Amino acid sequence: MRTIIEPFKIRAVEPIRMSTPERRRTTLEEAGWNLFRVPADEVTIDLLTDSGTSAMSAAQWAGIMIGDESYAGSRSFFRFEATIASITGYPHVIPVHQGRAGERLLFSALCRPGQIVFGNTHFDTTRANLEALGVEAVDLPCPAALDTGSNDPFKGNLDVAALEQRLSEIERGRCPFVLVTVTNNSLGGQPVSLANLRATRALCNRLGIPLLLDAARFAENAYLIKLREPGEDRNSARAIARAMFSLADGCLVSAKKDGFGNMGGFVAVRDAALAAQLRTSLVLTEGFPTYGGLAGRDLEALAIGLDEVLDEDYLKYRTASTAYVGRALLERDVPIVCPPGGHAIYVDAARLLPHIPPLALPGQALACELFIYGGIRACELGTLMFGRRAPGGTEYPAPRELVRLAIPRRVYTQSHMDYVVEALGDVASERHKLRGMRIVEQPPLLRHFTARLEPLS
Repeated sequence: MRTIIEPFKIRAVEPIRMSTPERRRTTLEEAGWNLFRVPADEVTIDLLTDSGTSAMSAAQWAGIMIGDESYAGSRSFFRFEATIASITGYPHVIPVHQGRAGERLLFSALCRPGQIVFGNTHFDTTRANLEALGVEAVDLPCPAALDTGSNDPFKGNLDVAALEQRLSEIERGRCPFVLVTVTNNSLGGQPVSLANLRATRALCNRLGIPLLLDAARFAENAYLIKLREPGEDRNSARAIARAMFSLADGCLVSAKKDGFGNMGGFVAVRDAALAAQLRTSLVLTEGFPTYGGLAGRDLEALAIGLDEVLDEDYLKYRTASTAYVGRALLERDVPIVCPPGGHAIYVDAARLLPHIPPLALPGQALACELFIYGGIRACELGTLMFGRRAPGGTEYPAPRELVRLAIPRRVYTQSHMDYVVEALGDVASERHKLRGMRIVEQPPLLRHFTARLEPLS
């Protein structure tokens, strides 16, 4: 059969508020032209993020009812721990309330001011948590990632040759670890190959540097390896995921993505001494080591979700439905990061809106127009999110101007996504009418969450 169907049935529904372009423009003006500040009730299709927005399964909801809320030694924690250990092979599992808490916990233990962490591409909170500690976060994406229109299968890869060169230029010990994000969220949700992880592992072994994974979307990365990497089609997604984790010394995970959780995450490591240090910090800032800031019901639901996400019927549907959206947009001459990854479609706003310079925020202009036209909330991954502001106030653009359409897991149907394709195609057909934007006020860190903007006249 050519038609890929959802491998689940819908048993509960939530109403969607229908609105008008006039009302949405007013809403956006009141929100300072920042889609993070828009009330969710004003959104028709919400593609701002796939984090914490999944629909949980009947089994997960049943698990919530039997979650053990004991402060210490909760049986839900032991199920959570066993599930993660079976997937990753790591013996030490530390629960946290979400991924950025895991970043803070792990980075505080391993990093010192003046150090440098290299990665394929650091995402927003990852970079901010490193920089808050006085650590420089350096991106080393593979050369293929620079061409958004090419169909290289592993554009999420780390540039291992560049990593080797950069490590040779700094004193030993200045790089506390190398961090590889799977899939590479900042670069279009592109996967990292096992071959690339093996090459990175070999270099790290030779230089005595730990290798860590930011593995929020580990299952999607594993399945894309199965589809794209020669010789891996005969292996299960679960086996490929285990092979990925076997090449690293530990991981940090926001379980709000591939864990099908509305909240939660974890750090998992091999080293017992590091785990003890992390647990000590956990007690101080998050909670006892067997709950780590999570309710027992969340631990129970995540343990179930982390198993469910490796079901290959689901992963086949997930990747095929995302690819469907990508093909439909390309047919309407909307440039995207190719090939589509697992969790999102990334529109190349720089190619779509060449008349808007990067410092005029073409990605934000496109995202705002899409909301006004169709009530679709997307996320800018360009100069608003990743641009750099020098101490004197000079702005430097990001290397890419993308708009991410992050697709929540098990939430929207094909007709919802057809609506998104139609709306974006209509906006693109009138692209010459779009104008840039400027920042009116911004905080010193993670400005895209709370900044206020206005359109350029």
